[in-house]
Parts: sequence; C-alpha cells; structure tokens
Amino acid sequence: MIKLKKRGEETTGLMLSPMIDMIFLLLIFFIVSAMYMTESNAIQVKLPKSATGALQNTELFNVTVKEDGSYWLQNAAVDERALINRIKEGAREDKNFAVIIRADERAPYGYVIRLLDILKKEGVHKVSLATDRGKTP
Repeated sequence: MIKLKKRGEETTGLMLSPMIDMIFLLLIFFIVSAMYMTESNAIQVKLPKSATGALQNTELFNVTVKEDGSYWLQNAAVDERALINRIKEGAREDKNFAVIIRADERAPYGYVIRLLDILKKEGVHKVSLATDRGKTP
C-alpha cells in the first residue's frame, strides 16, 4: 500500500546554506577591501600635494622615503643593498615591473634622486611619484 502525505503536514525549514555562503562572501569582501586600504598607507608620510595627479588602481611595488632619508618597502625598513636586491628580483620576474615612490615632502631630495638612479641602473622605466590630491602651496 502506498502512503501519501497529508496536505497539512508540510514542514517549512530555513535554508541555511545560502545564508552561510552569503556571510562568507561578505566576510571575504570586507577582509580584502580592508587589506587593500591599509597596504599603501601603513607608513605615515606627508606626501606633497598635486592638483593634476592621476589616480592609479594597479598593484605596484611601493617604496617609501621617510623624512630622515630611510627607505621602506611595504611595512619594513630596508637598507639600500636589500632594496636593490628586491628591485632586481622584481624586474627579473616581470618585464612590466613598476615602482611607486612615496616620498615625504620633507625628505631630502638627494635620497629620491638616488632611488631614481638605482631604478634606472636596474632597468626599471615605469616609475610613479605618489602625491596627495589638493592645491599646491
């Protein structure tokens, strides 16, 4: 004999799988966006202002020159020899290797020029100078 369900006995349940998927997607989105926002601004420098600067959204090699003339790569201070080695490694791995120089506006000009010379010697021709948007003084 075949047993049939009665019409009034339908059980409605809450589908948890789609909600869990959405929660994980939102979590991943916020983690990735938070990492992107803090990566380039982790080392505090006062950038010079530029009214005509263009915004670049590509992921590049960031070198920071602080007010005391020290070089920083990502979030760590590096000496010149280590910086040269990292630049060589990056240029060897990628023919379109590009560098963004984030120099404090009070940093000695000679350190920025020295960094540009190092990049030119290593064959890096795609170099950008980071600035803040705003009116120049």
